[in-house]
Amino acid sequence: MSLNLRIKKGLDIKIAGAIASSETVVKVSPKTVAVVPDDFPGFTPKVEVKDGDNVTVGQPLLHDKHDEQIKLVAPVSGTVKGVVRGERRKIERVVIEPAADTATQSDVEIPQLSTAEEVAKFLKNKGLWAMMRQRPYDIVPSAMAKPRDIFVTAIDSAPLAINPAEFIAADKEALAKGVELLQMLTKGKVYVSRRHNSALSDIEGAEMVDIEGPHPAGNVGVQIANISPINKGETIWTLDAMTLWRIGRAALTGVVPTEAYVAVVGSEIAKPQVVCTTIGADVESIVSGNLKADERNKRIIAGNVLSGTKIAADGYLRFPYRQLTVIPEGNDVDEFMGWASISLSKNSESRSFPGHFFKKIFNPDARLKGGRRAFIMSGEYDRYLPMDIMSEFLIKAIIGRDIEQMEKLGIYEVAPEDFALGEYADTSKIEAQKIVREGLDYLRKELE
Repeated sequence: MSLNLRIKKGLDIKIAGAIASSETVVKVSPKTVAVVPDDFPGFTPKVEVKDGDNVTVGQPLLHDKHDEQIKLVAPVSGTVKGVVRGERRKIERVVIEPAADTATQSDVEIPQLSTAEEVAKFLKNKGLWAMMRQRPYDIVPSAMAKPRDIFVTAIDSAPLAINPAEFIAADKEALAKGVELLQMLTKGKVYVSRRHNSALSDIEGAEMVDIEGPHPAGNVGVQIANISPINKGETIWTLDAMTLWRIGRAALTGVVPTEAYVAVVGSEIAKPQVVCTTIGADVESIVSGNLKADERNKRIIAGNVLSGTKIAADGYLRFPYRQLTVIPEGNDVDEFMGWASISLSKNSESRSFPGHFFKKIFNPDARLKGGRRAFIMSGEYDRYLPMDIMSEFLIKAIIGRDIEQMEKLGIYEVAPEDFALGEYADTSKIEAQKIVREGLDYLRKELE
């Protein structure tokens, strides 16, 4: 028996460039891959390799300064082409050129995991621990924290996203093994959320949750708030279905699967499609020959248009390795009346624009359209955030660094992605996701 959850608040944004069918998967072998420490909040990297080193798949590249057992590992065997550093020698990424010989490992030992300590050590050393997140703070789980519950989401409701569960639903053995290991790490429940009509069947040992509703129904924070809210002093861990599958498959075989199913989408993609590649693959390999041959400046986003990360054309796929979106930059457009135009081609949540009343697919670009201004307390965020949180007051408390108010207003329950949809509709053009990330980091620094 499963729980049923209906989300009413939210919005599904209709954007050009969706995948017509995910049945066909195109395989892409990357020229290079990269591991980016910034994808793992709370992970303080120390490098274990240097330029020119030969590495094997699963070999540690970086470890956490505060817990050396927590590793980020090589997704391929090959040669380290560079440990790229930025300002103040910050490690930005470790780049690997895959070896021509990609034969599978033959001397892998199948792990025997019977205690929580053994499971935790296994996940840390295999690079899987860093793929989970902890609430509060939305960071890589602390080794000292004990989760009340663990939430697995098999939904991605973001614009142009695909259902991640359909590619691993048939591997019931690995999913069940993953749930079994997670159960060892918590005294509570392991919840697995899926769409009502999902291909993902019930998983033994998990509390299944069937979810209906618009975005952000797929956000794990929304699921937690509507199933079993987190209270001060409690800890919850979260992960996606692909990570659950990787955990189970690694426990069964001793090898972590490094393939990633990526939705390559957006209005500047000639043929939107699902690509099977390697986690951390270079963008050039993924989009080669599939960008529209127009003269528009293009923005490449690792992730979705609401909460993804802008990357360069020579950048890399970023965690959680599920989506790559390409849209027009918009800086090459000479538009009559600019953002104030009431053209039917413009999409807006404001009824001041005619496009609001037409149910059509629109073609957005990356322009801000409008200007940043004083924060208007209009209730806009509350219309798109299906959580019992006064979001606009929380944002003001974060800006003011008022820890007591932040706690009262529910900062322990949220992550930046929960505010992405409200940020899209916000009249004030407030960078809510950036503010929330800074607030969570500030709170952790002050209280831990």
